Order: sequence, then structure tokens, then C-alpha cells
Amino acid sequence: MAVTEVKRLAQALSKEYNTPNPDLAKCGQYLSQLKIALIELQYLTHEDKHNNIEELTLARDVLEIGAQWSVRTKDIPSFERYMAQLQTYYNDHSELPASSLKYNLIGLNLLCLLSQNRISDFHTALEMIEPEQLHNNPAIQHPVKLEQSLMEGSYNRVWSSRSEVPSKEYLFFIDILMGTIRNEIASCSEKAYTSLPLKDAGTLLFFTNMEEILNFAKERNWKVNPAEQKAYFHSDADEKTSIPADQIIKQTMFYARDMDRIV
Repeated sequence: MAVTEVKRLAQALSKEYNTPNPDLAKCGQYLSQLKIALIELQYLTHEDKHNNIEELTLARDVLEIGAQWSVRTKDIPSFERYMAQLQTYYNDHSELPASSLKYNLIGLNLLCLLSQNRISDFHTALEMIEPEQLHNNPAIQHPVKLEQSLMEGSYNRVWSSRSEVPSKEYLFFIDILMGTIRNEIASCSEKAYTSLPLKDAGTLLFFTNMEEILNFAKERNWKVNPAEQKAYFHSDADEKTSIPADQIIKQTMFYARDMDRIV
């Protein structure tokens, strides 16, 4: 595909994606065509050294839209692939014009690692960020503070961070984090209590309406009593364990006779 055609497709992608309500399926089609074209032009394989600043910038911009598109379509493996390809442009091509999306996407990548509990990779990624950006950029500080809250068990701060996101794409990974946190809280509650009022369960689990509470209760196999407005937890202690009494008595008697013979 000629470079002029790649530029035309890239412009069409940018125009569609930046509309108030983009057609994500159409954007996906553009991205598929552009990925093939960029591979043919060796802008993704990097087999040749490219010096055309305009074309390198175009390739980077396409990958940035692809990363954002992946989040909006909830495709984490696709997001990870786009971010892996972007690392070359961010780290090896300092001659390119500064990208307004760079640190927002790096912050998203940090949050993606955090949502998968890849703490070691999270800290490795932090080491690649310039100290000034690490300490002062809101897009980077957001996942850094989230990780601190998680380590401290301050889940309320994690929930509150939804209102402070640098961009709406962050909400996708925060919701994944909240899902993990809710299951952890639910597991602890099931061990500590036999039941909880639905309202209290909703407060503990950061739910905002009864429908969310009931759906979660169904996922966890809780028994909900609508009259009492309570959720009853399944407990292993409730299960009857069959004890083979006759067999134990016979075995004990056998050991007793053996001890008499020894004595």
C-alpha cells in the first residue's frame, strides 16, 4: 500500500475516532487495514531505519488510537500489543514531536498491570518513566496512588479514585480492580458472618443500588431473604460430614487388643 493511501486511512481513522460517538466497529476496520500497511512499510517490524519524521509520527498516532480503541472495546490483549509496539516510538524516537497522549497511555498501561496483579511488571514499568513525570504527571500519579492504596488496604480510596480519572478509559481498569476487591471483601465476610443485611453488604462492597447487590449475591450463591432484607452466606460448617463411627470403634478396639498383646 502506498504511503499516500496510508495517510488517507489514518486521517479517516482519526476523524471517526474523535467524533463524540465513534463507530468502534468502523475504527476496528481502519485499524486492521493500517496495521497491515504499516507492516508492509516496516514501521511495526523496524527492520529498516526510518528517518521520515512525518511517517514515523503517523505510525505512532495510529498505534495510539489503536490502544485507546482496545480499551473502549474491552480488549486487553489488543491493548497490550499496541502498547508493546508504542514502546519503540516512545523510547527510541526522541526526534518525534511530543505526543499529548503518551503519558495518558503509559498511565493506562500501569493501571492495566495493576488490575492483573502484575506488581513486579508494574514497578519495572515505573522505572522506565522520567522522574519529573513520575512525580508530577497526574496520568502517572493516578495508578501510583492506587497501588499505594491497594497495598494499605484502603479500598475506599480506590473506589473514590473513579471520580479523579485523567481520562474515561481509566474507568475500565478501575472497574476490573473493584471486581477483584469486592470478591476479596465477600470472601472475608463469608468467613466472618453467617449473614448480613443487604444494605450493609452494599456499603461494604461499594454498590450504589439494590440491583447490583442482588446480582452480586447471585454470583456468590448467597441466599437472599427479601422479607428480612438479608443475605445468608453458604458455610462449610453447614454441610453435614459423615463420620464412620462403626469403623472407628472397630479400629480402636483392634489397636487396644494389639497393645494388650505387646504389654
